[in-house]
Formats: sequence, C-alpha cells, structure tokens
Amino acid sequence: MSFDATALANPITRLLRAYDPGHDLPALRLRFGGDLAELGSNEAVLGPSPRALKAMAESLPDVFRYPDPQAGTLKHALAAKWQVDCAAIAFGNGSHELLMLLAQCFADPGTSVVFSQFGFAVFAIATAAAGATPICVTSLPGDHASAPYGHDLDALAAAVRADTRIVYLANPNNPTGTWFDDAELDRFLARVPKTCLVVVDEAYQEFVDAPGTSSAVRLLGRYPNLVVTRTFSKAYALAGLRIGYLLADEGVVGVLERLRESFNVNALAQVAALAALGDVAHLQKVCAWTRHERGWLAGELSARGYRVLPSQTNFLLVDLGGDASGLEKHLFERGVIVRPMAGYGLGHCVRISLGTRSESERLLAALS
Repeated sequence: MSFDATALANPITRLLRAYDPGHDLPALRLRFGGDLAELGSNEAVLGPSPRALKAMAESLPDVFRYPDPQAGTLKHALAAKWQVDCAAIAFGNGSHELLMLLAQCFADPGTSVVFSQFGFAVFAIATAAAGATPICVTSLPGDHASAPYGHDLDALAAAVRADTRIVYLANPNNPTGTWFDDAELDRFLARVPKTCLVVVDEAYQEFVDAPGTSSAVRLLGRYPNLVVTRTFSKAYALAGLRIGYLLADEGVVGVLERLRESFNVNALAQVAALAALGDVAHLQKVCAWTRHERGWLAGELSARGYRVLPSQTNFLLVDLGGDASGLEKHLFERGVIVRPMAGYGLGHCVRISLGTRSESERLLAALS
C-alpha cells in the first residue's frame, strides 16, 4: 500500500491549497541570466534605508544569539510613533503571519469570517485554515467610478452575522490597488458589532496620497474591535527579512500572544526595522518616487490604449477586457514578469509592479 500523507492530515488541512507565490523567480533569474524585469511582486526597488543595511552588518557577529522574543526596542519605537501603549503591538513574520494568527485565535468551525471577493488572497486562506465559514462578498463592479473591483463596505457590513468573528479589509487593497477614505471607514466601523474584529491590512498605506485617506490607527481608541496590520516589506523595502506588526486593543494582543511563535521575528529584521523606522528621509524619498512613477507609468499605459485602474499602491492593475494570459505569456517570453490575476478571479487583468525606470521602459517596449 502506498503512503498517503493527505489521508493522515486533519479534515480542515485536507481542504486547503498551498499559497501560490506566482512565478519561480530564482529559477527564472538563472534562465534569463539575470536579464529579467521583475514586475510581479510589488517590491520597493529603491531598496532599504542605508541605515538598515549598516545596522544589519553591525549585528551579524551576534547572530548566534536568539533574538529578543518581544522585540522590545522596536516595540517602544513603534509605540512612540503611533502614540499607543507597547501592549497594543504584536509582531509577525510579515503581516501574512499575523493575518493567519488572527483567524487561528478568533475563528473556528462554529463561526464565520467576512471578506471581499477581490481582497487579499490570505484572507480566504486564513479563514479556511481556521475551519470557519467564509462569507465572500461581491466587490464593487469593474466600471465603478472610483473603486473598480474594490471593497463594497455597505455590502460587507450587511454580510456580518451573529457568528461572524472577523471582517478582513485591505486599504489600499491588493490586487486591485483601490482604497476607501476615512469617512467610509468610520461609517463601516459604526455598523459592525463589537463581537466582531475588523482587521484593516495597511501594507501599502505609506504610498497613499488620496485626500481624506489616512491610517485607521487613529480610530483604535474608539473601536476596541479594530485591528490594524502593517508591514516593513513594502515602503521600507525589507521584504526579504519578513517583519510585520499589528496594533490593536491590549486584550486582542494578549490573546494573540498565547499562540504567537517564540522568536518569530529574527534579530536582523528587528535591528533593520528599527533603523529604517528612524530614517524618515529615505521613506519620504521612496514614497515620493513611487507616486511619481505610478502616475508616469499609468499615463504611458493609458496612452497605448490600456485600461489602468486607479491605484494608491506601488503597482497598477491593468484590465484588458478579455483573457490576459496571452499578453502575460508574450511578456514572459521577453523576460518581463508581471503577475497574472486568474487566481483572484480576474483573468482579464494583469498586475504590474512599479520597477526601475529601465524595467518599466522594457515593459513598454515589449507591449509595443
């Protein structure tokens, strides 16, 4: 009899599928000999703060020691930045881990979780891993004036049931790039009962320049059921170190700490994040560059007849109006890697990260 590991797995795990990270980029780098335009992973191509690189180099001799399990120094710096107590902060191996941990701690087969149709893929994965009932709410239509394929906050609020423990939101949202403003979030939170956590993932918030749109952290004091997740992977360009954090009511953080893995954030990530947090000038440079390139590339694509959705992130979603696989394949064969969106149910779209200007020009040349 052949060995069947799947049969040994618990019922919930048997129903899951592994997260799809997209193309195998290490293999593609070898195939194309480094001549690759990587525009599929939403990375900050200007790189991290020089201070972060220096801090890591100086910390390398102590890498044999365990990291601070509480990330205390970084936690105090973030507490000062956001004007919250240290007990209101928890760290994760990227915000991905925290999104999963929230479902592990607060959802189960007897509860439900609400999220948007075209929301971040991890929302559905976290729900499935907890065995909770997924309530996937239809997104706004593709021809919506300001937020095509974005969150329908009214529909999401209406979908909350007595057994709903979590509503996942992303602002701005991946993969659509769309967003909602402060007034819309205020109205939404007022409608959700305190027995349900509202998790707002703000992985791309630093790139936002839309009027009336700021971080949900300002509302933590009014809504004890609000959780805000942030990351150092995007604007701070520390994706390879995997470090994220959340801000929430101290009671919520206390529950998460019961299950959070010990030493889940490594020592180099901690010192790099602390240094990056202190280099405000570099962060401003990255964000200003991103906003400029976002407008420039959107204009160039629009001038070539492509429908570019509005974005407040470091990527653009391009709606081709039909099957996008042909275009994606055409670009792939020329060493230009964009993210196909069929896995999100958006098979007519591709997501294009903001790369270096030379990478963007290579993209435009391949499209021509």
